Amino acid sequence: MDAAEIRRDFPLLSEGGDREPPIYFDNACQTLRPRCVIDAVSEYYESTPACAGRSSHRLATEVSLKCDDVRAEAASFFGAADPAEIAFLKNATEGLNTVIFGSGLAKGDEVVTTDYEHNSVHVPLLRAAEVYGIRRRIVRSSSDGTFDLEAFEEALSDSTRLVAMCLTSNVTGYTLPAREIVEMAHSRGAQVLFDAAQTAPSMHIDVGSLDVDYLVVSAHKMLGPSGLGIMYAKNESSHRLAPLIYGGHGVTGATLDSFELLPPPERFEAGLQNYSGIIGTGAAIRYLDRIGLDAVAEHEVALNRRMTRALRGIDGIRILSPADPNLRGGILSFNIKEMVPHDVAMILDNSRNIMVRSGMHCCHSLFESRRIDGAVRASMYIYNTAGEVDEFIQAMEDISQKF
Repeated sequence: MDAAEIRRDFPLLSEGGDREPPIYFDNACQTLRPRCVIDAVSEYYESTPACAGRSSHRLATEVSLKCDDVRAEAASFFGAADPAEIAFLKNATEGLNTVIFGSGLAKGDEVVTTDYEHNSVHVPLLRAAEVYGIRRRIVRSSSDGTFDLEAFEEALSDSTRLVAMCLTSNVTGYTLPAREIVEMAHSRGAQVLFDAAQTAPSMHIDVGSLDVDYLVVSAHKMLGPSGLGIMYAKNESSHRLAPLIYGGHGVTGATLDSFELLPPPERFEAGLQNYSGIIGTGAAIRYLDRIGLDAVAEHEVALNRRMTRALRGIDGIRILSPADPNLRGGILSFNIKEMVPHDVAMILDNSRNIMVRSGMHCCHSLFESRRIDGAVRASMYIYNTAGEVDEFIQAMEDISQKF
């Protein structure tokens, strides 16, 4: 994979003009968008600014057909057997909430999670405990930051109804042993929901082979537009799943005292949809398909190895586990002794034009439980280069010496 060639597709990284291209290491939050995605979004507003699935004129029909095409492309990208298993939502958070609140959890049911869940899983489950009386079992990470399968097996019980887990941590970059988790959960009669927002941009996920029940991703983390989430729900599960939102387009009809839901996926897509986002997501999927996710993952890990090797030699820097960069994809989170993470991020931005994220990364419970006041996170993607990593390393050496 040629990162230098890929950079030409991203307007923000193009050379020339008055502004120097930034070193963008905040990809775990949101990736940049290639020109083809921007053009696809613009084309919708310029050429077919209509609603899908409602009006019968040619503009509406064209949008409907384009959205159907993207649904089929997404199904193929994630290995779903049927495009009807793919629903377009406004973000991954909506998809996670849809499963947690729509899967029929009741008092006494147990949900098993990790100890590093994103708030999009953690907070809805806290609310579900208040509303439904469910119980939550938390699998503590091993001392090296990896997943403890023995502890997971012990956490499962005859009362386990759902396993809801972050497939790839947005803090450490560690990816769960997904196949083993699904097999063990299903052996106890539990369904599995994976938050794959951090996985989908760089790792191939075949939901059919994996046999996962629910999987949710965010387009904006995989080169797509913001405001668009994708929820996969296995056919036999989706028909039993209640929508989170009700209204226009989600029903076949309604009387003064009753309504009938459309079949999946339309029942989950009530209200006006983000048609430009859906169409732009199709362009992003095709772009990633052309590059190949194996090449993406290899590139990320190579950059992470380079960065990790150098940061280990800088005084005062502590990298969040796992220590092995091969287990962290494109993410490296760290702290530097006696410095506030936000200060480090601001210095990098203001002095070196390097953009990283700092704070608790919507994983407050992880940091609170480990008594860590946040972290600096550098996250790399397809357009980042070894030269950018070296500039980051030099910047961190300067910060270590000066502060």
